[in-house]
Amino acid sequence: MKIIFRIHAIERMFERGIGVKDIRAALETGENIENYADTTYPGRLILAQRGKRPLHVVAADNIAGDEVIVITGYRPDRTRWMDDFKRRRDEVLDV
Repeated sequence: MKIIFRIHAIERMFERGIGVKDIRAALETGENIENYADTTYPGRLILAQRGKRPLHVVAADNIAGDEVIVITGYRPDRTRWMDDFKRRRDEVLDV
């Protein structure tokens, strides 16, 4: 599998202190928590733990080219995500 980084991804990774090793580990061992079918290539949001910190990676899969295109990577914000970092707070129904 070839990993391609969009310029946006590289810029944001640099700003956020996220390394290529972090992204690669997320792609290899992370959990797909959302899928996006309405893009050029099927996309997904991946959750991985890097040390004690969660990491989200947005990637698209070019299956024919055996490529994963990294769109961005970020540390999810607790104010926007539930404690498991799998669901957005605005998507949660009244409990």
